[in-house]
Amino acid sequence: MIAVQEALARILAAFKALPSEHVAVSEAGGRVLAADVFARLTKPPSDVSAMDGYAVLGEDVAEAPATLRVVGMAPAGGAYDRRLGPGEAVRIFTGGPLPDGADTVVIQELTEAGEGQVTVKQPVPAGRYVRQRGLDFAEGDPGPTAGSLLTPRHIALIAAMNVPWVAVTRRPRVAILGTGDELVMPGEPAGPHQIVSSNTLALAAMTEQAGAVPINLGIARDNESSLKLMAAGADKADLLVVTGGMSVGERDLVRHVLGDVGLDLDFWKIAMRPGKPLSFGFLGKTPMLGFPGNPVSTLVCGQLFMCPAIGVMLGKAAPVPAREVAQLGAPLAKNDEREDYLRALLSRGDAGNLIATPFDVQDSSMLATIARSDCLVVRAPHAPPAKVGDRVTFVRL
Repeated sequence: MIAVQEALARILAAFKALPSEHVAVSEAGGRVLAADVFARLTKPPSDVSAMDGYAVLGEDVAEAPATLRVVGMAPAGGAYDRRLGPGEAVRIFTGGPLPDGADTVVIQELTEAGEGQVTVKQPVPAGRYVRQRGLDFAEGDPGPTAGSLLTPRHIALIAAMNVPWVAVTRRPRVAILGTGDELVMPGEPAGPHQIVSSNTLALAAMTEQAGAVPINLGIARDNESSLKLMAAGADKADLLVVTGGMSVGERDLVRHVLGDVGLDLDFWKIAMRPGKPLSFGFLGKTPMLGFPGNPVSTLVCGQLFMCPAIGVMLGKAAPVPAREVAQLGAPLAKNDEREDYLRALLSRGDAGNLIATPFDVQDSSMLATIARSDCLVVRAPHAPPAKVGDRVTFVRL
């Protein structure tokens, strides 16, 4: 068995960022940026009002009350095109450009309008409620950088920078293959010794959430011809993920059967729980991850190994999930030689401290538990017993 970190390093070293493609900014949400973005204009393009009110000369409203002559209007999208003189004011609205000569905005709540004039009732400091030209950004300023996962906030900034198209990394194509005579799909009649398949559907959902395109190859039966035929569907994929059939039983055929059609394994078995039978190699030119058939093992391995591999192919700046620290909410016994990933709940203590509480039963077949979990508590091999309140490392689900 090899260590988890060594396995992850070997897997990630086999991948690189995929080529980029250009998409409209309206279609770029959730994609990974492949090239830095720079502003194509200055925002705001001139000094503008931050509030509804009156544009004035600061020296005219340093003392109050002050009555000024209203000489025009500057709405957003319009302008007062003459220079503002002493004793004059221009009615202005949020986003409206300040007239030449004006340097201050008096909000309308501090004024009393009359016929052709306005009275300022309180002193206003010069420069108040003015957004200076380029306050947000100037032409040529950098925006989101390559490797950024584009959120709605990024889309808003890119659009405001007047960038209509962006380069994003192509979505990886991930082929997913389940194995086993005992499996039926949800809704199909199940025999007395069969179980409903969840692994391929879960991995497809995880793949899509990670930013890739899932290709569900279905379920290969426990015979050589079925496995070879269905695995051939991964020929054009960027990654093949096989779930089940990776152990040492007589009907765990993946390593033996696919070895006949070019499977070259880098490693098989890692020192972790759940997920010990995990394997990695190449089926021809296609990288292949082999996951255990137990559903929790598949989900944990998917998060820890498949999603980071997808992240590398997408060019993400940080493809590996961050590890965080919390206080332990339940005692734990001494660990053995395998790195443990314990399903756990997250909560807050009275002082706002983060608490991770592992479930008592950690059987790798229990989907109800992982569906309720918030995180995986990570325990190093041979970790000593831990008591409530001890610091533990965790990965969010």
